[in-house]
Amino acid sequence: MRTRTIGDTTVSAVGLGAMPMSIEGRPDRERSIATIHASLDAGVTLIDTADAYHLHADEVGHNEELVAEALRTWGGDASAVLVATKGGHLRPGDGSWTIDSSPGHLKEAAQASAQRLGVDAIGLYQLHRPDPQVPYAESLGALAELLDAGTIRMAGISNASPEQIRQAQEVLGGRLVSVQNQFSPAFRSSEPELRLCEEMGVAFLPWSPLGGISSASELGSRHAAFAEVARARGVSPQQVTIAWMLALGERVVPIPGSSRPETARASAEAADLQLSADEVARLSAA
Repeated sequence: MRTRTIGDTTVSAVGLGAMPMSIEGRPDRERSIATIHASLDAGVTLIDTADAYHLHADEVGHNEELVAEALRTWGGDASAVLVATKGGHLRPGDGSWTIDSSPGHLKEAAQASAQRLGVDAIGLYQLHRPDPQVPYAESLGALAELLDAGTIRMAGISNASPEQIRQAQEVLGGRLVSVQNQFSPAFRSSEPELRLCEEMGVAFLPWSPLGGISSASELGSRHAAFAEVARARGVSPQQVTIAWMLALGERVVPIPGSSRPETARASAEAADLQLSADEVARLSAA
């Protein structure tokens, strides 16, 4: 499998988004563990999670605990897997999402996440979303303090604008390693952030790269060019989408979500699908 770099760590060019295993429509725990194991067996060494990936108010960190259990019970070398988690986004348990990116909350949340993951230091901790009630520099300052304290090993941000990316790099003293924004064939408004990350040498992690849980299966019917390239290559439109993203930059690491072993394996296989320059141009123009 092709690899990419996040900070000082080499990871698989495609990660696993574990979110679908903990929210609405989630599978049972056995299938979730099997899905994570299938991804790891296929060579994936980056898993994306967050403390807010859960359903009910009394199960904060459900997804983090699931990932930790899967790593403990996997037969491979779990120390080679980078787990990226996030803080600052909350689910009260009524189906809604709220935000608390205050420094106090982020520091407490990071400590709790480390405990759930069973690690002394979180491999990659990302500010989940800017809080309109908190100056962005204060939230970023909390990440800097977590880095200095050794609670987290690397820091990133999510749902950020170009200006916020530049500000993060400044506040973190050059230690920003990742930006996780929504990006897919249907949602391309994060292209400026992708290009900026390439320029800055920061990893760009597209979330919902296949269009989201409810739309991923319809990707081919909604985007004809991706379906046509897929037919010509004998692969799925979803795999073509991942390969297209990887061709957009050396810092791009898609993190498609999955809740079934077969889709996890298919996403991992897409890391080695090499598209021609003409195919990439055609898909980008679609």
